[in-house]
Amino acid sequence: MFEQARIKLTVWYLFIIMLISMIFSIIIYSIISREFERRFRQAQMRLRAEQLGIPFPGLIPRELEEIEPILLEELNNAKKNLIFNLIIINGVILVLSAGASYFLAGKTLNPIEKALNEQKRFVADASHELRTPLTALKTSVEVALRDEKINLAEVKKVLYSNLQDIDGLESLTSNLLSLANLQDNANNLGFDKTNIAEVISKAVKKIKPLAKKKSITIKVDVKKQVIVANKESLEKLLLILLDNAIKYTPKKGKIWINAERSRTNLTLSIKDTGIGIDKKDIPNIFKRFYRTDQVRTKDTLGGFGLGLSVAKEIIKQHKGSVKVESILGKGTTFIVRLPV
Repeated sequence: MFEQARIKLTVWYLFIIMLISMIFSIIIYSIISREFERRFRQAQMRLRAEQLGIPFPGLIPRELEEIEPILLEELNNAKKNLIFNLIIINGVILVLSAGASYFLAGKTLNPIEKALNEQKRFVADASHELRTPLTALKTSVEVALRDEKINLAEVKKVLYSNLQDIDGLESLTSNLLSLANLQDNANNLGFDKTNIAEVISKAVKKIKPLAKKKSITIKVDVKKQVIVANKESLEKLLLILLDNAIKYTPKKGKIWINAERSRTNLTLSIKDTGIGIDKKDIPNIFKRFYRTDQVRTKDTLGGFGLGLSVAKEIIKQHKGSVKVESILGKGTTFIVRLPV
């Protein structure tokens, strides 16, 4: 599909280039032809002057009958040579432009092709992730319906399992919408002066019930510091990173939140005493639907590998950067730097 589009675009580029080239060739031919004709008329005037015995500067006397036909023939030859040279030049331009146009068409379509392929992968991955919990829901309900001896406790167990799958679907669709909205409104996010301490406090308050279930302690070391940011998306970023830390931190673990402001940047770090991430996986953890290993699956930890993609997009919108430091079995630190 893109190869056909590339060829069509090449033809259009070539058409435009050759149209411009032909217009310039006509203009050049007209200008030079007029100059030839002017010189021819000047030579004719010299000949007439010589015939009439009128002095004309710069005239080289020759047999008058022979000179005029020669001059006319030279004029016609000069015009023919000019046309021939212009045809050659346009032919060279055509060949060179064909190659250049094909190259430029490829460059033009390359980001579109990448975006389309990325979209296709995204739709395929999202469809797969949605299908898995839906299949589990359907299977558990079908099994329960076929079991004529099912009791109330077993029904409750099925319903509880279904509720967990629904929660997972809700989380997935929420993250999908967040990611889509962030990408669609890349240049429309409202940035205002934001007190980072207030945003962190609000995020911690929301995430604490989740941490409490695992007896995880969250320690905050942040002073009142103001940066220019989008408050809602910044809170979303913190919730994602904290949720991620809680998921992969064992019971009675600890999470530290620290924020330091320099003249140009705010450095925000979230450190946990979790299971850690293998070095080979760190470059990939921000990819959509990426999960590091079989231990970190949605079945055991409730994740779809999408939250960190949303976090990366939020950081990107703020023109910031993120760094991950991790030691297996000891914990992970996410370091986010945002311009102030």
